[in-house]
Amino acid sequence: MKPYRYFSLFLKQLFNLVTMRRFLARAVNRVLLGELLFTTRMGAEINTQASRRLVVGLGNPGMENSRHSVGMAVLGALATRLGVAERWRGDKYVSGEVIVSAVQDTQVVLLRPRLLMNINGVSVAKAAGKYGIEPEDILLVHDELDKPLGKIAIKHGGSARGHNGVRSCVDCLQTDVMKRLRVGIGRPSGKASVERHVLQRFSAEEQKVLDAVLVHSVDLLLSQLSRRESSPVCQSPSSPAGGRHKSQNMKATSDSPAVRAEASELKQKEKS
Repeated sequence: MKPYRYFSLFLKQLFNLVTMRRFLARAVNRVLLGELLFTTRMGAEINTQASRRLVVGLGNPGMENSRHSVGMAVLGALATRLGVAERWRGDKYVSGEVIVSAVQDTQVVLLRPRLLMNINGVSVAKAAGKYGIEPEDILLVHDELDKPLGKIAIKHGGSARGHNGVRSCVDCLQTDVMKRLRVGIGRPSGKASVERHVLQRFSAEEQKVLDAVLVHSVDLLLSQLSRRESSPVCQSPSSPAGGRHKSQNMKATSDSPAVRAEASELKQKEKS
């Protein structure tokens, strides 16, 4: 009976630790956000007559090359494709780096939060308020453990699925309708911890796959930014203010032949 009791005690302590970390993250979100949620402070560079979208690369400042910050890498690649990579500027109000650009007739705000992943939502909510962008017009780009490197997918709102950065955004925006581009990084092999895995840099072999992933991710982002949603938002009693998209379970999963080839080669090397 003793081993069972010790195991039960361990699980209870682990649950309490996880719960406490989430509570503290939520408390920090609220303190940093204060009363500024959705306070509209339009930037002079924004055309208020045009449709607007906010694209956010979730991650940890100073760790842009880690797996957990792959969303920032995608955003950097998007800025390069748009020819505005030299226009990143710090914005103390939103606690992040911002570029204002355009894709066809859509005004696009690119945001790289300068806060830790667990409180990225503070930066996202402040940027949404400043530029007058609704949650359904926000696209979050983040890493995804449950997809192997080389796979990307669009998710239409819904739960955070254990991702702390997304959870912070849901908490601060008080809704879960934000669209997400999920970039696979795969789970650790062997006995390596998840925390260590996500905070490490990509290996040289993984970087070859990532280069192709970045190109395809930007292609998918541009296709999303060029398209205006015609389907209305469907509110749900179980969802926070704003509700979920009716199509939240519809996922667009995609990879290119180049990405598949690189990923396949990496898998073969791992097996050998």
